[in-house]
Amino acid sequence: MKEFFVKKANCMLRYNDFHGEQTPILFIHGLGCASSFDYPQVATQEGLKKHRCILVDLLGAGYSDKPDNSDFDYTVNDHAEYLAEFVNSLGLKSFVLFGHSLGGAVALSLATKCREHIDRIILSEANLDKSVIGSTSKYIADLDMHDFLDNGFSRLVQDSRISGNQMWAAVLSSWSPKAAYLISKSAAKGEEPTWRETLYSLECSKTFIFGENSLPDSDMEVLSTHNINIEIVKNAGHSMAWENPEGLAKAIENGIQTK
Repeated sequence: MKEFFVKKANCMLRYNDFHGEQTPILFIHGLGCASSFDYPQVATQEGLKKHRCILVDLLGAGYSDKPDNSDFDYTVNDHAEYLAEFVNSLGLKSFVLFGHSLGGAVALSLATKCREHIDRIILSEANLDKSVIGSTSKYIADLDMHDFLDNGFSRLVQDSRISGNQMWAAVLSSWSPKAAYLISKSAAKGEEPTWRETLYSLECSKTFIFGENSLPDSDMEVLSTHNINIEIVKNAGHSMAWENPEGLAKAIENGIQTK
């Protein structure tokens, strides 16, 4: 695992960097997840291992540091700002940008800061609009912050274990409760222009991935009308990186090959 110092937050971002000769792929994980946990099995599939795969753990998640200072607010844009510095530090002149769930919103915010370097963007069930009732981020955002930090976070981890979502509970438990709360508040507030509008405005090739078990979804038709390639991962739902890493890798490979 490698490190990148984030000046604004005065702490370390940590990431895996898998060697490959073809176009680099930057992986950004979602709420309660970590790329170091989600994507090694995806990145090492036959179709992707020829690419340089960079798996970042966002600040507050996974193996990255978890700043608790007032200068870092854990908004979607805050994450995108240091990721833009990170991309620049790696000297990535052209790369594939992948984002899952709320990590898709971070990816789209990042895209506005380095449009000229993005070869294509690939999103899997990404947040395109502000969070709505029924989503985990909206549930968290509607709670009182102090209650969530004192009790709500540990309750969410425990409830996930009880409901059988052991994988998410395991990686969620590595998060900073403050990081989970503040990025959820950011997701519920949204951005202007919206992440959806940003996606539509990008001139690079675009792919959106659904898990088969998440369908039907009205966005399939909507996105298709905006010249966005649609891929479906069989035998998987929202947590497709865990449920079918081979299928997700194939969907990403297809997105890379799409003109």
